[in-house]
Amino acid sequence: MSGFQRGVRLGVDVGQVRVGVAICDPDGILATPLVTLPRDVATIDGIPTDISELARLVALHETPEVVVGLPVTLSGGNGPAAVSVRAYADKLAEVIAPVPIRLVDERMSTVVASRRLSERGVRGGVNGRSSTRRPRWRSCRAG
Repeated sequence: MSGFQRGVRLGVDVGQVRVGVAICDPDGILATPLVTLPRDVATIDGIPTDISELARLVALHETPEVVVGLPVTLSGGNGPAAVSVRAYADKLAEVIAPVPIRLVDERMSTVVASRRLSERGVRGGVNGRSSTRRPRWRSCRAG
């Protein structure tokens, strides 16, 4: 893969109330939930505490890149959720610079993950009845 840097990436799933953080293996294959942070309006030196904690995690894991899920509409447009996530990612980028942020279209992440599991002979899983909870981050690579 061209431009693919080795190292542990963080995947960030920004919600209205919470921010889910997953850690990805250096090969970009498997993402594992790391922590769920409350979205916070409280600040430390003008930086929301959840963004401060993300910056700490980026430094702790020596992350070469942060992947943020972008909830675009099915038609590919930016609805209110995508606008909110872009603003969050912009603020995070200011705090963790020079570490880059990559926004990833998360519209079809469940479909793609199910197909990949099926191709590998894994039954149940993401959409199967054997799983009681679906993780949002399955891979740290786009596509």
